[in-house]
Amino acid sequence: MSDITDNAYDVCIIGAGAAGIVTAIELCRSDLAIRVLLLEHGPKDGHAPTNNPLDNSIQLDNLLNHHPPEECTNKGIGGTTATWGGRCVLFDEVDFIPRKIIGDECTWTVKLFEELKSFVSRTQTYFESGVQPFELPDDAKPIAEGFHSDDVSDRILERWSRPTRFGKQYRETLMSLQNLHVVCGVTADRLEIDEDGKDSKVLLVKTGEIGREARIQANVFVIACGAQESTRLLFRSPQLFRPLGEFPTALGKFYQGHVSGKIASIQFNGDPKKTDFGFHQESDGTYVRRRFQLTKDCILRENLLNTALWLDNPLYFDPSHRSGAMSFMYLAMITPVLGRKLAPPAIAYSITKGRIHKVGAHLRNVLLGLPKSLVVPANIFLKRYFGSRKLPGVFLYSPKNEYALHYHAEQLPCESNRIELAEDGETLQIRYRITDGDADSIVRTHEILDKALQDSGSGRLRYWYSKDVLHEKVKEISRDGLHQNGTTRIADGPDRGVVDSNLRLFGTKNVYICSSSAFPTSGQANPTFFLGMFAVRLADHLREVVHEKR
Repeated sequence: MSDITDNAYDVCIIGAGAAGIVTAIELCRSDLAIRVLLLEHGPKDGHAPTNNPLDNSIQLDNLLNHHPPEECTNKGIGGTTATWGGRCVLFDEVDFIPRKIIGDECTWTVKLFEELKSFVSRTQTYFESGVQPFELPDDAKPIAEGFHSDDVSDRILERWSRPTRFGKQYRETLMSLQNLHVVCGVTADRLEIDEDGKDSKVLLVKTGEIGREARIQANVFVIACGAQESTRLLFRSPQLFRPLGEFPTALGKFYQGHVSGKIASIQFNGDPKKTDFGFHQESDGTYVRRRFQLTKDCILRENLLNTALWLDNPLYFDPSHRSGAMSFMYLAMITPVLGRKLAPPAIAYSITKGRIHKVGAHLRNVLLGLPKSLVVPANIFLKRYFGSRKLPGVFLYSPKNEYALHYHAEQLPCESNRIELAEDGETLQIRYRITDGDADSIVRTHEILDKALQDSGSGRLRYWYSKDVLHEKVKEISRDGLHQNGTTRIADGPDRGVVDSNLRLFGTKNVYICSSSAFPTSGQANPTFFLGMFAVRLADHLREVVHEKR
C-alpha cells in the first residue's frame, strides 16, 4: 500500500465498474503523462462474497418493491456489469424537458442532452453495441401488421452490448496501461480538505480485514462507486461541503429507478409471422430489438411519465401457457444449484417470481411438448452461453399472435424516496416506495397503446386483472433497486442539486461524481449505456482540468 500513499496522482477514480473503467481508459490513452489511480473495493479476480460488509450495512424498508442489496450491486473489477443484461438504450429529449408531472424536479437541460449525443459513437466502441442508430427509419415495416399511430412509436430500438462483463473484457487493458495503477481490496472511507483548505486532495481508505487507514493524494477525485456507495461516501465526508456551510439539500434524496412488470397482453390481428417479436442481428452481429414508446408530444399532452413497453413471454411460473419449452426453463431456474448458474438472482426472479408453483403441471407441459420442449431450450442455451456475442434473452414465437406486454416506466422523483446515513456513521438506510402517480401513469400509458392498436385495427390489449385493481397490481408486482438514480443529481446550483453539468461536486473544485445517481430523472432507459456517455465526456473534461493544474 505504501507505493500508492507515497505518490501523488493526477486523478484518483474510486470504483472500477463500467463508469470507472471507461473514464480511466479514456484518460490514460489520451495522454500518457496523466497519472491515474483506480481503486476498487472488491477483488481483482472474481467478485466479493454475498456477505460483503458494505451490503450487510444497508437497511431497506421495502423488500417488496426493491431487490436486496446483494442483488443490486457487485464488487470487483467490472462492478455491477457482472450481472448486467447488456441492454443499451438512450434517454429521450422529453426526459430533459420540465413537465407538470415532474414539477420542479427536472434539474438538467435539453442543452446537456444535445451535447451528450455527440458521445454516442465513442461509447458504443466500449459497449460494442454496433454503430447504427437507436431508431428505425420512418419507412420501416410496423412491429405488427397494420400498426400505425401518431401517439405511439414502434421504431425505437434497444441495442445489446457484447462485453456485458466489463471486468473480463477490460481487465487486461487496465493492467497494461503504463500510466494507470489499479488497486483492489480497499474501501473508500472519506474525503478531506487538504491543509491549504482549497482542494480536496486527500482520500482516506481502509485496507484489509483490520481496517488499516491509508491516505491517498490526488489532484482530482472521481467518485464512481455506484449510487448507494457514492452517496454514502459523500455523507461520510462532511468536510467537503464546508464552503457551502452544509450538505446540499438534495443529497441522498429523490432516489428512483424504474417501475417494471406486466399487467396485460397484446392480441394482434394480423399475420403472426409478420410480428417483429424477437431479436435481430445486424451485419456486425449486434443484437437489436424493437419496443413501443409514447411520442414526446403525447407524453407532454397527456402529462405522463416516460415508459417503454416490449413484447414478452407469458408468466413462466403459470403452466397455463402450455409451452413445454417455457416450463422446462422455469423448472431449470427453480433448481437450486442449476438456477444460480443460469442467471443472476434479479433476472432469475423475473422468470420465477420467487415461486415454486405447480411443478406437476409444468412437467406435463414438458412431456406433451416433446421434442420441442428440449430442442428449443437447448438451441437457446447454445446461443446464450457460447460464442463471442451471446443471445441476450429468450422470446418465443406465438402462433396465436398474442404476447405479454412488459412495461419499464420512469419513476417520479420524490423527496421521500431517499438514502440516509444512520447515526452510527456506517449504516445506509434506504426508504423506497412506488407512488400512486407512478402507477397511474403506467395504467394510462396502457390505455393509450390499446387505443392506438384498436384505432389502427392491428390488435388490442387483454388485461390480466380487473381495471379497478390495476393500480394496486402495478405497486404490488413491480420491483427495482437495480437502476439507482437521483441521489446526487445534476442541477444549476447546490440549492437544487449536488453536482453541476460537468459532474463536479458543488462546494469543491476537484471532486466529481460519475454515477447514475447524478441523473435527476430516470426516463424509460436502463442507465448503464447513458452513464458510459457521461464517462467519456467526463474524461475529456478532466484532461483539460489536469492540464490547467500543471
